[in-house]
Amino acid sequence: MWFRNVQLYRLPEQWDMTADRLSEQLERLQFQPCGSQDLASSGWAPVVNESLVHSVGGQWLIALGVEQRLLPASVVKQVCDDRAEEIEAQQGFKPGRKQLKELKEAVTQELLPRAFTRRRKAYAWIDPKNGWLAIDASSRSAAEPFVEALHKALDELPLKLLNTERGPAAAMTDWLAGGEAPAGFTIDQDCELRAVTDEASAVRYVRHSLEGEEIREHIAAGKQVSKLALTFDDRISFILTDKFEIKRVQPLDTLNTKEEGDAKTREEQFDADLMLMSLELGKLFPALLDALGGEVKTI
Repeated sequence: MWFRNVQLYRLPEQWDMTADRLSEQLERLQFQPCGSQDLASSGWAPVVNESLVHSVGGQWLIALGVEQRLLPASVVKQVCDDRAEEIEAQQGFKPGRKQLKELKEAVTQELLPRAFTRRRKAYAWIDPKNGWLAIDASSRSAAEPFVEALHKALDELPLKLLNTERGPAAAMTDWLAGGEAPAGFTIDQDCELRAVTDEASAVRYVRHSLEGEEIREHIAAGKQVSKLALTFDDRISFILTDKFEIKRVQPLDTLNTKEEGDAKTREEQFDADLMLMSLELGKLFPALLDALGGEVKTI
């Protein structure tokens, strides 16, 4: 159980919440499958077995279940076109805009109960002691439904976006220009540079040495680093973005220290992986904040 991406939020350290109370409040918005006329449905789903909050060693994992009906617009359009032709043949003229809109709504309602459904789960890890909420999502916008569902379910959610003294773009640009990463980090071989005045102007390097003069020329021309591949403590590799998104998280072989067969069941292996991820990300986050000049404390 390793998150592929991380959208990181700040909770108060020593958050006044227990796993049992969190589970009780999440039950208010439990997952229910789509009704016959629902395009989508979401709610809190069990992580392992029946528990809505999976707690291991003071670390919590929660899951938002999402179900969507797969009704392609092309299918709706095809049926609507066929029906519109029948209406035109009957009434002698093409249906108007209002009639077409009503036809589309009727066709959609007719087809929805027969549409296939797709289910998935989105996960978040909570460290209530140190005040971290990490959502496994590729972007802030992708994490928003998760945060909104939390706000709906909980009596109070003292959640804040992280704010650092230095912006990630400026810091990453300085690291790359100087050819030196902050303490504990190394620069890998992927990056993206964007022009400050024209975001459409971008240069990407993939599995390419970032130590050449060419990189410095792009920076001297006014481009800033928007994505940079880094490794932390020779244990985790990831991509940091200018929006403080942590992507392509990958544990390295140096973390593979457990002997084969230590975990006797899938549940034990799941818990061991969760604890290892919590431990390593719990080290990465403070180090990353320090590298960006520290966290700006808001009142």
